[in-house]
Amino acid sequence: MTRPSLFVTRKLPPDVEARLARDYEASLNSGDVLPSRDGILSGAAGKDGLLVTVTDRIDADLIRALPPSVKIIATFSVGYDHIDIAAAKARGIAVTNTPDVLTDATAEIALLLMLGAARQATSAIATLRSGQWKNWAPTGMLGMELTGKRLGILGLGRIGRVTAHRARAFGMEVHYHNRRRLDPAQEAGATYHADIESLFRVSDVLSLHCASTPETRRIVNRATIALLPQNAIVVNTARGDIVDDEALIEALASGRLAAAGLDVFANEPNLDPRYLDLPNAFLLPHLGSATRETRNAMGFRALDNLDAFFAGRTPPDLLTA
Repeated sequence: MTRPSLFVTRKLPPDVEARLARDYEASLNSGDVLPSRDGILSGAAGKDGLLVTVTDRIDADLIRALPPSVKIIATFSVGYDHIDIAAAKARGIAVTNTPDVLTDATAEIALLLMLGAARQATSAIATLRSGQWKNWAPTGMLGMELTGKRLGILGLGRIGRVTAHRARAFGMEVHYHNRRRLDPAQEAGATYHADIESLFRVSDVLSLHCASTPETRRIVNRATIALLPQNAIVVNTARGDIVDDEALIEALASGRLAAAGLDVFANEPNLDPRYLDLPNAFLLPHLGSATRETRNAMGFRALDNLDAFFAGRTPPDLLTA
């Protein structure tokens, strides 16, 4: 029996690639070279499916140019804003993602960003590594405690709820905004705000967990930053384009905000270089899901979807336009 053929755009964890090699005729990217648009189209020639990642822009034009052999695009990610789902549906191409497997890892990064931003980790680490730390000082490198602070969560979904659960261990008071209020069991005592203005006004720490949509892009801007308490902290593990970089950088440089903890950026990896010069910006290179356990789980989830599709079943994570 002929095995389905796949074009895999990036190098994946060894255990995931071993399963790919076992079950598929898979064209792997051993050098992990970022494929160009033409490279994706060339790699897709004669293939039954594509296994892509968030670094691959699968827009309508590319989808229209895919060979007719391609029947499924599986993305190694929860987010799928890099794929034009409607264009894929119009071509009869199924699209799947990998939800529910990176919740804990991303929530851990959100807490790391909160702590790093609140305790001035960027300037503290730079002082230590540069040899400028000469002695302990009663007023040196003073940060902010999270204990007793109000945590505002924009998007209390899976990751937001786990972040809230762990933040409570620091003694934080949880507030949130969703388009719809959650049931009491999911709220777990969090205070609901019907609009973002109300949420922002009480957020000593604002943690972003919403999807990138036309409504949420640049939702953190000059007007909404002005609503935050003085010396608030902004944390982003969601999508870079939720934040207006110009406004956030201005607020950090002026001292309007105490700090920011950022794991995602607009146009990453080409983040605005001004962030790098801000001592109150605690920055990570998109590490949200970067654990061995989670990246394996993402790969296996993508393969579960592919297995179901080629067996004639509905993939568990089939996306619709």
